[in-house]
Amino acid sequence: MVVLDLGALLVALVITIVEMTEVVAVVFALGAEAGTIRHGAMGAIVGTAAIALLALGSGAALLALPRAALLCGAAATLVAFGVFLFRGTIRAYRRARSAAPPPSDASRAGRHASFAGGVAVGAVEATEAAIVLLALAAAGDGSSAIVGALIGGAALVATAALVHERIRRIKVPLLRLGATSMLFAFAVFWAGEAAGLYWPFDEVALVPLFLLSLLVVRGAVEVALRRAPRVHRNG
Repeated sequence: MVVLDLGALLVALVITIVEMTEVVAVVFALGAEAGTIRHGAMGAIVGTAAIALLALGSGAALLALPRAALLCGAAATLVAFGVFLFRGTIRAYRRARSAAPPPSDASRAGRHASFAGGVAVGAVEATEAAIVLLALAAAGDGSSAIVGALIGGAALVATAALVHERIRRIKVPLLRLGATSMLFAFAVFWAGEAAGLYWPFDEVALVPLFLLSLLVVRGAVEVALRRAPRVHRNG
């Protein structure tokens, strides 16, 4: 009979929810351009599963993983996709102002970029969670860590499924604006961590970074819209 340690179970549950909530947030952001969260979610599953298998297969060797390099790679991926999404944000505002219907299908490049972004964020956050879970396992609470992580993951997936429909009701320009800002905020946060920068209150620093990014991206969108050539209709 397996005896579970409640303290270790709760620690694993909380760390899973805290770390993987960022994965859900970025997947929703990636889905703003792809037109669906499916590709970003698939990428996140692949990235998370790869780290999980690595943790199970190599155990403590994961602790030696060069986290700074992983963070730099993830930040670069999100910046690249953020630029791609920014262009889509401009198009969304332009369509909204001209009352043009949105495109029915997402581009293949958008789907591929969404998948790559999902892999990156899944790998980064799963690594951070796995380090804590491995520490619990090393202390003899491996079963409790696994159960806590599974409960936390299931709760997060269920919550994301409930929130998904409400997010889809948000107007496309606003959704893409928020998504673009979120990607840049995460990219700056991870790049800072990779460079050894200390963020006050850790992940809480993402809130002011997101708000600042929101202002910058919205201003850049307005500048791009005003600089766009106007089309004069004959008639």
